[in-house]
Amino acid sequence: MVEFINMKMYAKGLDFYYGDFQALENINLEFAQNQVTSLIGPSGCGKSTFLRCLNRMNDLIPVARVEGEIVLDGTNINDPKLDVVELRRRVGMVFQKPNPFPKTIFENVAYGLRVNGVKDASYLAAKVEESLKSAALWDEVKDRLETSALGLSGGQQQRLCIARALAVEPEVLLMDEPASALDPIATQKIEELIFELKKQYTIIIVTHSMQQAARVSDNTAFFYMGKLVEHGETEVLFTRPQQKQTEDYITGRFG
Repeated sequence: MVEFINMKMYAKGLDFYYGDFQALENINLEFAQNQVTSLIGPSGCGKSTFLRCLNRMNDLIPVARVEGEIVLDGTNINDPKLDVVELRRRVGMVFQKPNPFPKTIFENVAYGLRVNGVKDASYLAAKVEESLKSAALWDEVKDRLETSALGLSGGQQQRLCIARALAVEPEVLLMDEPASALDPIATQKIEELIFELKKQYTIIIVTHSMQQAARVSDNTAFFYMGKLVEHGETEVLFTRPQQKQTEDYITGRFG
């Protein structure tokens, strides 16, 4: 039996299926408050599928089916009665490729607030500024808030998407390869941002980069062929892995 204590979120006995195909098998993994957890493993191993389970993005796939528990602050998020819109406010997501809306920079950040019924102009302005500052973007865009977000660079667009996610005050932030489409300088800014954001949020990041996982995460989980092979403190997992599969992947023998 797996016991989880003082965790913000955890998965317990999680199985996931695309139709008859089982993509995840018996995943048990916990996420501590204000820590960064990296999910690593070769392409197709299930790490992004698992990430999408954490805010029920897989609900959008007609043949998807999930069994087991994912618990957020004591509540099983797979409960059919759960308000999924509220769940996705509490568990925000940033995708691999920046996906700003074809709107102004201001309206991109304000979008979620407006959807949630916020109309007060001064409150919206304050939240947009606060979110852009949290995403380390305010100084770069404060004089062009009414221009199109599509005119920003790739790295700026990704930080804008992070600001948009932060505006609705999530508790957990999911990031699916947030820097894979960016150049090294923009990647460094995203990694520095992750380090700052963990003071306020619980962050779970999928990354193909072992170096990135080592730099930004407190804990790392290694997935292979739909199974969780090993997880633990990042430094320990990278220097003294318990499983040979983990060691082989980290040292580049396969992947």
